[in-house]
Order: sequence, then structure tokens, then C-alpha cells
Amino acid sequence: MNHPVPPSRISCDLLVVGSGAGGLSTAITAKKHGLDVVVIEKEDVFGGTTAFSGGVLWIPGNPHAKKAGIQDSREAAVEYMKNETGAFYDAVAAEAFLDAGPEMVEFFERETAVKFVPTLYPDYHPTVPGGVDIGRSILAAPFDIRALGEHMGRLRPPLETITFIGMMFNSSNADLKHFFNATKSLKSFTYVARRLATHVKELALYRRGINVTSGNALAARLAKSCLDLGIPIYTRTGAKELALHDGRIVGALADGPDGNTVHITARRGVVLACGGFSHDVARIRKAYPHLQRGGEHLSPVPAGNTGDGARMAEQVGGVVEIRYPNASAWMPVSRVPLGKGRFGVFPHLLDRYKPGIIGVTRKGKRFCNESESYHDVGAAMIEACKDEKETAMWLVCDQATLSKYGLGYVKPAPMPVGKFLRNGYLIKGDTLAELARNAGIDAEGLEKTVAAYNQGAAGGHDLQFGRGTTAFNRYLADPENKPNPCVAPVGKGPYYAIKVVMGDLGTFDGIRTSVVGEVLDDTGAPIPGLFSVGNDRASVMGGNYPGAGITLGPIMTFGYITGRHIAGALETVQIPAIQIERKEMVRVA
Repeated sequence: MNHPVPPSRISCDLLVVGSGAGGLSTAITAKKHGLDVVVIEKEDVFGGTTAFSGGVLWIPGNPHAKKAGIQDSREAAVEYMKNETGAFYDAVAAEAFLDAGPEMVEFFERETAVKFVPTLYPDYHPTVPGGVDIGRSILAAPFDIRALGEHMGRLRPPLETITFIGMMFNSSNADLKHFFNATKSLKSFTYVARRLATHVKELALYRRGINVTSGNALAARLAKSCLDLGIPIYTRTGAKELALHDGRIVGALADGPDGNTVHITARRGVVLACGGFSHDVARIRKAYPHLQRGGEHLSPVPAGNTGDGARMAEQVGGVVEIRYPNASAWMPVSRVPLGKGRFGVFPHLLDRYKPGIIGVTRKGKRFCNESESYHDVGAAMIEACKDEKETAMWLVCDQATLSKYGLGYVKPAPMPVGKFLRNGYLIKGDTLAELARNAGIDAEGLEKTVAAYNQGAAGGHDLQFGRGTTAFNRYLADPENKPNPCVAPVGKGPYYAIKVVMGDLGTFDGIRTSVVGEVLDDTGAPIPGLFSVGNDRASVMGGNYPGAGITLGPIMTFGYITGRHIAGALETVQIPAIQIERKEMVRVA
């Protein structure tokens, strides 16, 4: 693996700290507008949380939707954001995002290696006024990472628990339909066999899959664009302290890969893009209610997201706020034993939507529509367990459902399940009562819950929570299951369960900034020369999750806005009630 070693002294116009979508989109935009940019990353690999993600961007009015003739309007998007963010609706930031989002997509597709394709994703709450059933979410196009050349090995691999022998799958991947049908369709079997053969060949030649999709593709495309522009990405180089001169941020000190200190002078300033604070134990203990009462939290985001940006901003007078009722993008997860003392974190992105799978608390009771978004189910888990020390649910299904769809990290038939029963990840019982005893669930509660659920499920109805009644519920379900793709009875035993706890996909609360990314002090004044993007910056969505890609869409859009502003290309933001004045930057030799 080729790790460029930074010199002990670096002089540039702009220093970007972090290599996810926020940092790299800012770096590329600033470079395209004439600035000399350097990116540093403390981990061995670049790509940040982006490389683990689904690679989806929520961009209302995007050019791909317009090209497809999908009817939408800016007014509808504003209405939807107002309804979704409630008391935290920020008109200036929201309208800046809606104005600049489509322009950002056009800029990156025209000027860089970043390319997108449309998706069929509905908004997560399509029945809310302003919501739509299709068009606002786009996806990074697949990418052959051999184009990264000698830097290919520095791309963060996809999350291990959502791959099969290193091959990527998630809710945006068309491969999934074929893999679920491989034992039932000759066409799907042939497709899967060809796909596996290609992947095995890639592993033999390159020790990893080279045709990447989703967030791995987006991270690779952004990195390729940086490298094409001559922007160095120094990995194993972690910022430890910001440099001040006459009250202005003018660079940073970093720990280099050889243990040396790297002195970086940045004439236009520093951009904090460190990925948020998902693994800052002290901060999340204050921010997450389930941790405050003693529960467990397992985040699948990179271990390096330890709140470095928040810490450095606070050290120079910046404000990190915990305002939102939901401080992070919640993700129900399970702990997967991987052997030799290792464990992984599995995000439950797909199984909850499948018919015949229900989620219950320790009392054996359902508490929500399992086919809502991961964030909504996570918020419901936190609320349902508010009087308990542990925040957890158990996903429950019968043998036929397990064989057809799998459950969590357990794959569908014909893949074996024995090792998961032996290591305790998968829990089994010949009867519901036995399953409950083995899982630590109230047996009477579980039996009553399944009986009540099955009354409606036999006819395709969820009498308690209305599962399957929205386009989003149905999007990740099983269209072949009639009449409701999300609902089927829990049938004959044996029965299975997996314990699910709380995790997150990244933080929503964060550094207080202006709309163009200036870090603000406790008086609301910008700290000269200091900016923040990505999950370090407080989310424009106000702690809610309106649709697929509402993290990466704003992240790349505000990275684009911030990069243009720093470069001086942005005179004003074209929305009412805000003017952005250009300021002369203090230039430091």
C-alpha cells in the first residue's frame, strides 16, 4: 500500500481535515476555483463513513429526475422539509441546500470523475405533505477502482458485515433480487454464478473486489477526482491542534505517519470534516438517552470518528450543540461474532421489511411498524424502552421465513446456520415459549403478540401499525408476497430470533456553523479561517431522516457551497434574507 509521506512543513491555501464526502467535495470545489488544497486523514485509508454507506444522495430537483420526466417542485420539497424538521426548520440553510443541490450534481458530473444514476427510492414519509414516491434520491455509479492506480489499496473497504466474501450488497444493489432468487430461478442462478466467479477472480488478482458500488463507489470517485486534480490525500496524518495567528485559524499541527509533527500553514483556513462524534464515548453518553440509562450502543461507522473536529472547534471557541431530540441517524444493529475474538456490527437495513419478520421488546410486544426507516425504528426502540435499562428488540421469524430471506447476518438457504446457533448470534426454539425463554423475552407476551399479529397477517393486514401501507414500506419488501409485500403470518416452528440494539449511521448534532460553513462562536460570530462540513457540522434535517441520502446529499451540497465560498467564487447565496460578503483573507508566509 502506497502511503504518501507528508513533508514536515506544508504551505497551502486550504487544509481539509478528513477524507469523507464532505471533506473531498469541499477540496475538489475549492481546487476547481483556483486554490491550492491539501487533505489529511488520520486513518490508514481514505473515504470516511462514505465508503461504508449506501452512496445515496437526496437531491430534490436533481438533473436525473428531470431527465426522466419525474414531476416534482421546489415548493413541494420546501413543504416536505418544513414538515419533517418541525421546530428545527432553518429556512436559510434549507433553501440554500435546495438551490445549490442540483447545481452541485451538475458541477461534479461535468468537472470530475463523480457520476450518479437514478434510483426508485420513495421519500421515507411519502404520505407527508410535500413527499414523493420517486425521484429525489440518486446513487453513485459503480466504479472500477483500478483507476486509482497505486492508491487503490488506500480506499476504505466496504463494511465487512454487509459483504459476502468481500462482495458488496445493500438496499441500493440490484444484485439482491438475483441472490434471493438464485435457488428458484435459472436466470438468477446464472447471474449469481457469473457474479461470484468474477468476484473470486478479482480476489485472486487484487485481494479485494475492484468493481465497487454504493458508498464505496462514491468515495473512490471523489478520491480519483482529487488525485486527478493534484490534491494530495495524506493518510495516517491526524490533525491534533489548530494554529492561530492574530485571532485567525491559519493551519494546524498534525501527527505524521512516522511519529513526526507536520506543520501545515493554510492561508485561506482549515475545514473540519472529521466525520462527527459517533465514537466519542464521553460525548455520546451525554447525547444518547439509551446510554444515559445504561444501555448499549454499537456504531458501524469507522472507528476513527471520535469527535476530533468537535474537540478542535471547541478549543478555539466553537460551539458543539446537542439540540435535536435525535442526536444521530439511528440504526438498529446486531453484534456479530466473527471468530478469534473479533465481532462486527450488522446494520439491519433489509430484513425488517420482509413479510413474516416482526420486532418485539423484552416484554414480547411489538412497538412499531418494522418496515419504516431504520431511523424511525431506532427512535421507536428508544421510546419503547425508556423505562428499562437496556434498549433492545428481538427480530423474530419462523423456519420458512428464515430460509427464504435470512435474518440479520444469517444468509438465506441453502447457506448453513449452525455456526450462528453455536456462537449465540441466532437464537432458536421449537415453540414460541421456548424461543422466548432462550432469548430472555417474556413468553406469554410473545405468544399473545404473535397471535394478535397473525389475525390480520393472514389476510395481508397489520392491524396494529399499518405495515405495508406506504411506497417506502413496500420498496424493500417482497413484491411476490401477496397481497401485502411486508406482511405474512409467523407460521410453524421452529422459531428464530436475533437480538438488536441501538447504533447510528452518523451524528446529526454538531458544530454550529453559518450556511456557508463558517464555524461560529458562542456569540454567533464566525471564527476567521475555520470551517466545518460533513457530519462534523450540525445537520440541516433537524434530527430527522426524511429520505434515502439525506446525509450525503446535504454533505456534498454544503461542501460545494463551502468550497466556493472559501475560494471567493460565491458572492451571495441566491435566497432571500441573506448576503454573503467576500472578505480579504490574511495571508501567512
